[in-house]
Amino acid sequence: MLHIAPKFQALLVFIEHRFYGESMPFGNDSYKSAETLGYLNSQQALADFAVLIRSLKQNLSSEASPVVLFGGSYGGMLAAWFRLKYPHIAIGALASSAPILQFDDITPWSSFYDAVSQDYKDASLNCYEVIKGSWAELDAFFIHKEGLAEISRTFRTFKNVRSIYSARNWLWTAFVYTAMVNYPTQANFMMPLPAYPVQEMCKIIDGFSPTATKLSRVFAAASLYYNYSQTEKCFNLEGEADAHGLHGWDWQACTEMVMPMTCSEESMFPPSSFSYKEFAENCMEKYKVKPRQHWITTEFGGRRIDQVLKSFASNIIFSNGLQDPWSRGSVLKNISANIVALVTEKGAHHVDFRSATKEDPEWLIMQRRQEVEVIQKWISEYYVDIKQG
Repeated sequence: MLHIAPKFQALLVFIEHRFYGESMPFGNDSYKSAETLGYLNSQQALADFAVLIRSLKQNLSSEASPVVLFGGSYGGMLAAWFRLKYPHIAIGALASSAPILQFDDITPWSSFYDAVSQDYKDASLNCYEVIKGSWAELDAFFIHKEGLAEISRTFRTFKNVRSIYSARNWLWTAFVYTAMVNYPTQANFMMPLPAYPVQEMCKIIDGFSPTATKLSRVFAAASLYYNYSQTEKCFNLEGEADAHGLHGWDWQACTEMVMPMTCSEESMFPPSSFSYKEFAENCMEKYKVKPRQHWITTEFGGRRIDQVLKSFASNIIFSNGLQDPWSRGSVLKNISANIVALVTEKGAHHVDFRSATKEDPEWLIMQRRQEVEVIQKWISEYYVDIKQG
């Protein structure tokens, strides 16, 4: 949002979420147990934001200045929820790639991985089919290692390949995250990647000889995600550090952010189901807590979202790109004149929040322009109301 703050002569403030980054309420013991982690939840975070915003406005003698919220992904969810919960503090919110409908059974459980699969299918049907068929070869490798010489050569650039889980997770992560960040320009969000990395992955897969194993092809493609910068000589598939700060999210997923996900027969990933009982048992084993399966929809809503928000909410932009798998759990249609959905066909995960570049396509430029126009309207209306009040 750096590129639009000057336009509004605005102070841009990034508020760090408790338990993430340096905001550790209990210091080094913050992640020690469920007793301390119990303070890590979305409601507490929103309250933190509310207190800090009020404090800033008082200290800066800007009580009458309007506040607009911006957030992407989970941050986008928080932005939308803040606007609903604290309408007296913020006049509007831009929620980018915010899957606020990814809970309970509001959105089909297979939607996320169906969307990932569709991204690769759109890039190349052969690419999609190779990835889909590679999991069986991976299973066979760990069952009959000595009989698969070519596949064994694939693993020579890896160390600590002790389980099928680690190898599968390594591939899975590469394909999912690449689909999320299939940006139209070169970027360094999750990893350094070229423009439209899904298409680049599929070019790698399609460039192999038809006689090559599917597994060797998908490992070569996944290497684009992990080593586009060409700085890695060997990959460690096990014991990787939490490079993206997801440790806190694991706790939230086990307590309040319960998002059931499955893989359908149409997915390029092996079919899977979701069992709340098994999920709860895993969370109990890991954190000694039981998930609150329906808490988010109880606290913030989600069912009949169009009818509910149309009745009492206003000034929220839901921006999404349909290549982002999280978009299927977001709001993709206008709910009212003041709750609008800005949707792009080629957009990826909160691409509108990335820094503007001269290579940006016209559709992205237009999306950002529309966002600015809507926000300008909110602010203008706010000042009119102030004068009339």
